[in-house]
Amino acid sequence: MEPVQLEITHILSRMDSLSPDAKPLWGSMSAQRMIEHLSDSLRIASGKDHFPLEVPEEKHDKMKAFLHSDKPMARNIEVSFALKETPLRNEEIELAIDEFLLEWIDFEEHFANESQTEVHPYYGPLNFNEWSLLNQKHLTHHFEQFGI
Repeated sequence: MEPVQLEITHILSRMDSLSPDAKPLWGSMSAQRMIEHLSDSLRIASGKDHFPLEVPEEKHDKMKAFLHSDKPMARNIEVSFALKETPLRNEEIELAIDEFLLEWIDFEEHFANESQTEVHPYYGPLNFNEWSLLNQKHLTHHFEQFGI
């Protein structure tokens, strides 16, 4: 699959094509949970949510090299800061998409200061460009998971 374009109208049009009862090609997330999970990731990128580093600092350069590679994210990966059992926050998928849009806007506004960084539990401190690479991989991974 081609990497997702990081243009919000493109992202939203793909999300809007997602049926609330869509089944993933792998994993156990519902379509709505996946959208809320993407919002959770943006909350980390925007500095709203913080998690401890899980990868030692000496491995951050290697982890960041992955962001610049063509390698996709691994399927069925489990991370401590994205639990499968997280309850849904929104009453319906359309509200989850609205929430994602608001988090996306906050993410872009948060990085208006080009020197801003926020810590990812695996990659360490990331700037806007690095978070954008991660967001692109993450969106591509989950859109592929749901065939959208």
